[in-house]
Amino acid sequence: MKSRFLGAAALTAAAALALSGCAGADGGGDGAPIKIGSVNTLSGAATFPEASAAAQAVFDRVNADGGVNGHQIDYKTVDDKGDPASATAAARELVGSDEVVALVGGASLIECEINQDYYAQESVLSMPGIGVDTGCFNSPNIAPVNLGPFNDMTLTLLNGSENLGLDDICVLLEIAGSTKPAYLAGVERWTELTGKKPLMVDDTLPYGGSDYTPYIVKAKNAGCKAIAVNSIEPDGIGQVKAAQAQGWDDVSFLFLTSVYSENFASALDWTGAGVHVPAEFFPFTEDNEINADWKALMEENDIPLTSFSQGGYLAAMNFVEVLSGMEGDITRESVSEALHGMEPIESPMVAFPYQFDQIAAQDFTPGGWPVVLKSGTNAWEKSADDWLLPAG
Repeated sequence: MKSRFLGAAALTAAAALALSGCAGADGGGDGAPIKIGSVNTLSGAATFPEASAAAQAVFDRVNADGGVNGHQIDYKTVDDKGDPASATAAARELVGSDEVVALVGGASLIECEINQDYYAQESVLSMPGIGVDTGCFNSPNIAPVNLGPFNDMTLTLLNGSENLGLDDICVLLEIAGSTKPAYLAGVERWTELTGKKPLMVDDTLPYGGSDYTPYIVKAKNAGCKAIAVNSIEPDGIGQVKAAQAQGWDDVSFLFLTSVYSENFASALDWTGAGVHVPAEFFPFTEDNEINADWKALMEENDIPLTSFSQGGYLAAMNFVEVLSGMEGDITRESVSEALHGMEPIESPMVAFPYQFDQIAAQDFTPGGWPVVLKSGTNAWEKSADDWLLPAG
């Protein structure tokens, strides 16, 4: 039987049960705090601050309502600066020195790949709010709540070719670490599903580039009608503006969820034939019950409304639901056992249920919700009425 995602009221009630007498983190009792951590890229060329901030907001609310079974959550975030040595040190600080029971709600450019073997060695599980690098998607100890940029690449190409009917799609890639094979596998998956191939692939785009004009000119001259790009927000803005400067009015941009933010929309008055994204979570620009609790909590804590904050929120909410169902000592071992044995948690905010082992094994069907940013609107709109799911 699948678990339904707890709403705010139900979560508060569950977390407030048994306010005393339960064992705490690291095998302690008498209401000892539950130590949780996350490794994040908070400084450097590409940053992801909203995920851990959203997780912190969830944990703070749970603590204000009495904690989980009488235990306060002690949540610590560490910045890896996008640097391998810092990512290594951050994990050892949290897992070795602080003895966290799990890692939850983080988002890092590189840390999964750097630390996956260490997490396996220390028998600790990680539930990132946003998985970014390849290590987040090939380890039994790591299970992000998002579908990931490599699945996202397949979906954005499917959105372009199948939903929008675009031909002559070119792929431009920003490569960090060893992510190139995974992004190319995402492109190949699209080819397997559709029988179509990109007109051109250029994997030389830099993160944080000062001028993307040469890459845009190359794509335009190659005859591309659409470009699929894995950019982060500021880079995507630079690429769109470079195309505008070239007068490339009929180009369609097929970006990943990483650019899906209010900030991105407000920065662009021109988007050619449109910026199209398969949002990994239910479109945050929609005012409805699906996003209501997340949106209210983010606004209360001055956290930007982005897919990254949706991921951090969902990771923390899922984790608290699992914790609330535990009995006895809350230790790294018992938390890992609970995550491995958890029932799938469904949420209308995401296209697939969350069950730690299934997600870690990539045993699920990824899905995104197509949205579009049209020229002159400064606002995202849904461009479909349901989740985009790959057929076959």
